[in-house]
Amino acid sequence: MLRFASMGEAEVAMGRDLTAAETAWFRYSAGMHDFWLYAHNVVFLLLVYTLAPLPFVMAELKRPKAIQKYKLQPSVHFPVATFVKCYKNVVKTFIVAVGPLQLLSYPTVKWVGIRTGLPLPSVWEVVAQLAVYCLVEDYFSYWLHRALHCRWGYQHIHRIHHEFSAPMAFAAPYAHWAEVLILGFPAFLGPALVPCHILTLWLWFVLRHVEAIETHCGYDFPQTPTKYIPFYVGAEYHDYHHYVGEKSHSNFASVFTYCDYVYGTDKGYRYQKTQLAKLKAQGEANKQNEEMNGLWETSDQ
Repeated sequence: MLRFASMGEAEVAMGRDLTAAETAWFRYSAGMHDFWLYAHNVVFLLLVYTLAPLPFVMAELKRPKAIQKYKLQPSVHFPVATFVKCYKNVVKTFIVAVGPLQLLSYPTVKWVGIRTGLPLPSVWEVVAQLAVYCLVEDYFSYWLHRALHCRWGYQHIHRIHHEFSAPMAFAAPYAHWAEVLILGFPAFLGPALVPCHILTLWLWFVLRHVEAIETHCGYDFPQTPTKYIPFYVGAEYHDYHHYVGEKSHSNFASVFTYCDYVYGTDKGYRYQKTQLAKLKAQGEANKQNEEMNGLWETSDQ
């Protein structure tokens, strides 16, 4: 809830006119309690989870030839029933675990200094804070994810997420409720260390959710914007982790690959990439030799 009774009062206090964004924010949030503003997170997460995977679901069901070459595990296909079952399980976890935790964490959010008032943050402030959140979340998620691959953690918690050895978009948050809470902690840690505006917090959780869906989509498209982000994980990188499954000691990173590289947990993946590149090169060389042999045989006739 804003501390100003009117936009005029806000402009006097700030010593300038409100921007268009600040005017819109004032009109929307002036009479709304901060608790309900924070509760928007639950709605946003459900909307993103429901809508963002749909293009990948349609690609999986329709299987257009133009994009099938980008499917990472082309022999694996999912029926409609699998998508529906996965969606229902995740929504249930949201309702039972994620939603209540979000709402119960409101006092903590206020205590660490997440603000809802004016002025709104600048673009550069938002970008800087999001960069910090990515780095903090990535580092702590790496270690928690790696811990979940110990025998007890995997058998009792993490194996549910790995039921999909070939990831698909709806399965990004498909996991044991305890894992959702465990791996959700690093996402809160960044904003707790570097408090932000509630709008930045909303944006952070939406972007993090979209990123998880993209890395689990099962397709490695060549022109996605994330291809231009240095050290970004991406779908192909994370697909290897799911493909290996329980025995995986590689590719634990969630957003960036630097932790895997620094701590040596990407060696299996890099070895596989090297071997596949050699096989591809050998196959192309064999194909060229066959074509040349065919030409020679034709010229001899």
